[in-house]
Amino acid sequence: MQDHIQKSGGRNRSDNNSPRKRDYRQEQGPGGAANNHHHQQQASGRHGDRASAAAPTGPGITVDMTNFRKPGEKTYTQRCRLFVGNLPGDITEDDFKRLFQKYGEPGEVFINKGKGFGFIRLESRTLAEIAKAELDDTPMRGRPLRIRFATHSAALTVRNLSPYVSNELLEEAFSQFGQVERAIVIVDDRGRSTGKGIVEFATKPAARKALDRCSDGVFLLTASPRPVIVEPMEQYDDEDGLPEKLAQRNPMYQKEREHPPRFAQHGTFEFEYSQRWKSLDEMEKQQREQVEKNMREARDKLENEMEDAYHEHQAMLLRQDLMRRQEELRRMEELHSQEVQKRKQLELRQEEERRRREEEMLIRQREKEEMIRRQREENFRMGYMDPREREMRMAAGMAEQYTAANQSFPPMAAMAYEGHSTLSSPGGPSAMPGQMMSASANTGDMAGVKHTVVQSECLNVWSDCRVK
Repeated sequence: MQDHIQKSGGRNRSDNNSPRKRDYRQEQGPGGAANNHHHQQQASGRHGDRASAAAPTGPGITVDMTNFRKPGEKTYTQRCRLFVGNLPGDITEDDFKRLFQKYGEPGEVFINKGKGFGFIRLESRTLAEIAKAELDDTPMRGRPLRIRFATHSAALTVRNLSPYVSNELLEEAFSQFGQVERAIVIVDDRGRSTGKGIVEFATKPAARKALDRCSDGVFLLTASPRPVIVEPMEQYDDEDGLPEKLAQRNPMYQKEREHPPRFAQHGTFEFEYSQRWKSLDEMEKQQREQVEKNMREARDKLENEMEDAYHEHQAMLLRQDLMRRQEELRRMEELHSQEVQKRKQLELRQEEERRRREEEMLIRQREKEEMIRRQREENFRMGYMDPREREMRMAAGMAEQYTAANQSFPPMAAMAYEGHSTLSSPGGPSAMPGQMMSASANTGDMAGVKHTVVQSECLNVWSDCRVK
């Protein structure tokens, strides 16, 4: 027997000095020692002088407060806010801060001396939990403190979430209404979304704005037309519950506590009505299951209808887009045809203008060539004329030019000139018969000249034909 005890004692000692035990103590390190000291201090505070533990004056443990924050956790949120009840009536703000000084710098301090309660906001949720665990039920000036987490008045419950909504998407969606402290999608034990979530705002106006906007409108988080349902969050205390010391000690309490917990015996009054209560609960359970089944079927039906309607809507949108594109194509073709028609008309006008210009240039060129040809013929003819006939032609040309230049003169001037020439001729009127005779002689000479011109023209024509 002694050998067995010695062997067991040896095993115990060897277990305490085993590598696994040593590694565990090494892994604890300073943090483990601090936790052990924390638990020892908490136990001593519970069973010893809690007043000295509530307001420590001696040197404390130096702890880095950043180790009490989770990665990405926001600081000084509503979740870090503590309610402190049963405060002394003569407590000051400095005393209240000194009570929580070892848990870091507070972000909010409020005291209602008349009603004996206050609020304080710490840096992180972990520090608030530690402070609550250490200071709850601690006597202060003969009164035990009552410390609870303050009610989050800016928290909302979000239902009807899509399975593809994450914490980040939920926070991003509700950040348009105000600063969001925390957004969580509630999942089951397998990590699948339950379709419910919690959104905690920093202020009440932001939560009220989100609640009003989502209640009046349709707020969608994903491509599916599935609006979220936003409601005020019901506050529950599932951590501390109702301890015996906080139970209401009224006559009903005494009456209910007369009998201890037990199982009812068959055939008794308690058993009969207990069975009725169980039947009522079973009926409620069945009705809830039936309601949930009906709701599930209604949801599935609505999802199928929504999917069919969505495909039909997409097809209608495609048809409308196709019609719009066809209309645009037709309008573009009309514009193109109009542009082509205008271009053709412009080209026709340009072609007509070009032809007209070419015809005018051709006509001017022909006139110029005809003038040159006539000039050449005239020069050629003038070369074969005798000097007298050339002088006469030149005089006739000058007379024609003079007549064309003086077309505006009246004929009376010519008559006066003729009369003047007649009267002023030598011999006066008596000389006119002689002049007439000389004119008749000149007429014979003109006939001879005319015959000579005809001959010269015939020679010119003959020479031209010969040259051709």
